Amino acid sequence: MSALTLPLLLQRRLDAAAFALLNPPGAPEVDFMQPRGEQSLVPPDAVSWRIFKNPVSLFIGGVAAVILELAEPRVRTGVWEHSSFRTDPVKRLQRTGMAAMITVYGARSKAETMIAGVVRLHGKVGGKTPAGESYRANDVELLTWVQATAGFGFSEAYHRYVRPLGDDERNRAYAEAGPAARLYGAVQAPTSEAELLALFDAMRERLEPSPIIFEFLKIMRTARVFPAPLQPLQRLLVGAAVEITPDWARRRLGLTPKHGLRSWERPVVRLAGSLADKIVLRSSPAVQSCLRLGLPEDYLYGVPPRQRSADAGV
Repeated sequence: MSALTLPLLLQRRLDAAAFALLNPPGAPEVDFMQPRGEQSLVPPDAVSWRIFKNPVSLFIGGVAAVILELAEPRVRTGVWEHSSFRTDPVKRLQRTGMAAMITVYGARSKAETMIAGVVRLHGKVGGKTPAGESYRANDVELLTWVQATAGFGFSEAYHRYVRPLGDDERNRAYAEAGPAARLYGAVQAPTSEAELLALFDAMRERLEPSPIIFEFLKIMRTARVFPAPLQPLQRLLVGAAVEITPDWARRRLGLTPKHGLRSWERPVVRLAGSLADKIVLRSSPAVQSCLRLGLPEDYLYGVPPRQRSADAGV
């Protein structure tokens, strides 16, 4: 894998579109270049740094994670009643995406400050589901489910539509999320693929179908998340998210093949994911954070450091 060189005008437009995707108008801009030299919660040679740099798989994985989150009735009620998903889905996605970027790429001091703010905000959220079950947003079980579904969604989307991840890479991705998960309060979040599968088994009976899941998918297909020329791709990526949801979960939630991808659409999504993995977006948190640490801007677009070492027999 190596960086793809694009015509300058096209490169600038893609860079601007990617920047706008994470930065809603009027929101304070996050400077991933500062403080110079300060490490992140996750080191730059981590699998996570390569996974999170890809905007295509990030979108797919984020949608898949929310499908699984909304399947849990306490999480669903909290998200739907205490967030702006219904009224301003684009801004909600932008805030969530930026939080993920700061968690993975941001300087440690900035990430810790941001996470502490999220924890305080969640401390004010609670209530009862329509069935009368109490919930609190900072409940360890719910935080663990949200953390696990996010880790699954992002790694599975990258594995399926960008580059296959080996078992070791998948386990490392879950382990790398551990420090941030504990700061968020998800102290029981899975740190390996085996722990994730065990959690899926434990939570299976709690998941249930809901019209809200289908409303969410409709919102994600039609909201102006991507620029107008890329709207058809956005609809495909939502279908790709349904495809990576585990088979048992799709059956339980009533997600049929019509909610996924047709056979000819899968190669299109894979092509988009592969191309996105080769385009150096200079304004992206991934590239800016590499520069903060004195690394070249294309550091994440070559052969992974650990793979280079293995190939060299180190």
